[in-house]
Amino acid sequence: MSAPASTIEDAIQAALATVDDPEIRRPITELGMVKGFTVADGTVRVELLLTVAGCPLRDKLDNDITAALTKIPGITSVSIDFGVMSEEQRKALQTTLRGGSASAEPVIPFAQPGSRTRVYAVASGKGGVGKSSVTVNLAAALAKRGLSVGVIDADIYGHSVPRMLGVDGRPTRVEEMIMPPQSHGVKVISIGMFTAGNAAVVWRGPMLHRALQQFLADVYWGDLDVLLLDLPPGTGDVAISLAQLLPNAEILVVTTPQAAAAEVAERAGAIALQTHQRVIGVVENMSWLELPDGSRMEVFGAGGGQTVADSLTTAIGASVPLLGQVPLDTRVREAGDAGDPIVLAAPDAPAAKALDAVAAKLAVRRDSLVGKPLGLMVNARKG
Repeated sequence: MSAPASTIEDAIQAALATVDDPEIRRPITELGMVKGFTVADGTVRVELLLTVAGCPLRDKLDNDITAALTKIPGITSVSIDFGVMSEEQRKALQTTLRGGSASAEPVIPFAQPGSRTRVYAVASGKGGVGKSSVTVNLAAALAKRGLSVGVIDADIYGHSVPRMLGVDGRPTRVEEMIMPPQSHGVKVISIGMFTAGNAAVVWRGPMLHRALQQFLADVYWGDLDVLLLDLPPGTGDVAISLAQLLPNAEILVVTTPQAAAAEVAERAGAIALQTHQRVIGVVENMSWLELPDGSRMEVFGAGGGQTVADSLTTAIGASVPLLGQVPLDTRVREAGDAGDPIVLAAPDAPAAKALDAVAAKLAVRRDSLVGKPLGLMVNARKG
């Protein structure tokens, strides 16, 4: 005897609620994507509304819905009719994603007083120290720990994060919101996703500021635990804009051991004196090369990372620790070129272990007391 139709329909509705949109990562039923469904003779026909025509993840939605529905006893086949949301439906979705606010002016969620997202701006004094490699590996390591992670490739002129994370898709636009592509559990946005081929970006300060503002406010990041920003080398326009847009961001300085790189890295970290941001620590990259006999070759010298940490501690007047030293390993470069960070591709490699150890320190949240009542009682003085 077959189950009543209402029971089957309830089961179908419940199964559809388990399917998340691959880009937004929320249930398709919650997003208004399921227009309706019918069931007859063991076949379910679902009418599904895509956010945009030609959705690049249409096949994944098809597979996920089919897998969810065929688990229901009595369902033998699934047919999906794909449609596209109307302008009104997309606007309703935009309002839903912005927490019910229909405001035309987006806000930066990470700059709001109640935000619990840790924002780390990865900076370096000069190029070539492996700042982007450190950023993508920290992002992948944090995501591997179960955290919700996003990366903004704010190195406008030298954007390389998408390649290193294996992101080859482009963002999807829903009205005035941008859905960032994901890879290895990390949401990513980069100016390289909006340029043709390998075209150079020739922008001045105001355009850089606006681009960073859009990446922060117009992109739908969802509820992130950690947001990493890969900054351009030095202390230019983007670093200044970041301080204005995200004053709560914490700076992570990357350097190599050599004295010349360390001196320049100190300047990058010392910008915190002017922006009143916190320097969370220093990562020394390419610290040494491990030789087959077990010895170490200090290709770029030694001690630069600790020198930077000590100098910034003195200059800022607060502890700036050396969070880790990452050995020089050709697999870091090979994994980055392949879009598979070394913390995932070769987790037992010494460089991967060092990067994972830094990620473990960044994953521990220390809540700020700024703007929070401390519950202190003030007694009136007598006399």
